[in-house]
Amino acid sequence: MAVTQRKRPQSDKLDVKPATSAQTGKTWGRARDVGSFTITCSAIIMATCPLMVVYFWMACTSFQCSLAAPFEKLTSRGFSLVALEHGLEDLVKDNFPTPTKEGFQLYFAWLLFQAALYAFLPGKIGYGQMTPAGYTLPYVVNGLLAWVVTHALFIGASLGLGLFPASIIHDHWGGLLIAANVYGYFLTIFSYLKAYIAPSHKEDRKFSGSIVYDMFMGIEFNPRLGKYFDFKLFHNGRPGIVAWTLINFSFAVAQWQRIGYVTNSMVLLNFLHWVYVIDFFINEDWYLRTIDIAHDHFGFYLSWGDSVWLPFMYTLQSHFLVRNPVDMSWPWFTFVSVLGLSGYYIFRAVNHQKDIVRRTDGHCKIWGRPAKVIRTEFITSDGKTHKSLLLCSGFWGLSRHFNYVGDLLISLAMCLTCGSGYLLPYFYIIYMTILLMQRVHRDHERCKGKYGKFWEEYCRVVPYAVIPYVF
Repeated sequence: MAVTQRKRPQSDKLDVKPATSAQTGKTWGRARDVGSFTITCSAIIMATCPLMVVYFWMACTSFQCSLAAPFEKLTSRGFSLVALEHGLEDLVKDNFPTPTKEGFQLYFAWLLFQAALYAFLPGKIGYGQMTPAGYTLPYVVNGLLAWVVTHALFIGASLGLGLFPASIIHDHWGGLLIAANVYGYFLTIFSYLKAYIAPSHKEDRKFSGSIVYDMFMGIEFNPRLGKYFDFKLFHNGRPGIVAWTLINFSFAVAQWQRIGYVTNSMVLLNFLHWVYVIDFFINEDWYLRTIDIAHDHFGFYLSWGDSVWLPFMYTLQSHFLVRNPVDMSWPWFTFVSVLGLSGYYIFRAVNHQKDIVRRTDGHCKIWGRPAKVIRTEFITSDGKTHKSLLLCSGFWGLSRHFNYVGDLLISLAMCLTCGSGYLLPYFYIIYMTILLMQRVHRDHERCKGKYGKFWEEYCRVVPYAVIPYVF
């Protein structure tokens, strides 16, 4: 496939040349050298995460969202090997999701519809961050329009025309889970083979020497079909994040069908998710320079994660509230609303400061004072030296990832809509905490490799990773 580059004035144009193996051996980005422990963990995650999603689905669908109940049924006959075998047989036979024709039809129709919107809806061209090999790639930024079209058609066809029940996603949740898993594994294998057979940008590939790790973390940095169809942006933004609010809406309708009204907790949950998702699409051009697009390669971690983990695990609260309706007191409703909106404000304000510094090359004011920046240099694998900025004032002077504080606050608010009687709906804040802390570590290693002494200086100026004076 042809290499696509951003068009710049002649004086600033990237003259990208294929990197030699010697050059690509020591570039910043995803690590190449991995140990047996990392490889083993990768294999365990690929094998167990699908089972974990199924377990949570079973807990909600058959056991009122009790995480302990499926295990209790598994061990109800005892802990001997024979007893556990019979217990597992009973658990799977009565409660395991089954593949359905409707589930596969709905899921793959959804994928094709979102692919058509991604490919044909108009949108401005945004540009990602420079890759380790020196590419600056274009993206069609039309996610907000795709979100609007999708939700308008779904609501109009279901509630307006009555072509199908608005609870259709809820009603086929088990069949959709099986179909999504099939696609997630297919996409993982397809992306792995594509990296060898038809890479989009072969200079940005990274091979670890381990099939397991390369399949898990991915080999290609920006796998594409044609000029603009980018795997990472499409799968995360379209069948992943567009689906997020649609799933919650369908589960809210299912709650109304069950109890005759929609609880204020379900309304608030939908509102907080809508704020988060709409903000994502309004600022989709900004997302092109975040960790998923700018740093991660495309393997199981993103392909299966975007296809299964995101839509099924990030919406656990709405699944919970269908089975366990919660009517929040108005003081508690107000508190959770303020907490969530405060988290959103921090998240957006922090990222806005970085954006304005980048747009003005550091010649701006942050909190009424001239922005403090560290001007850096880094080298891409084509041997060229480039310049960048590290902001160390405003929120970015408090910690190196203060945006994660906002992320965690809004995540906690989403969980608090479900009350305090069950652990399951709080999985999201537990997972987000682990994910973001792991991202702190990955980002630190990547930036240390990219910026070298400049990153060390930045860490001295801003010593805290997330929470000032704590971590």
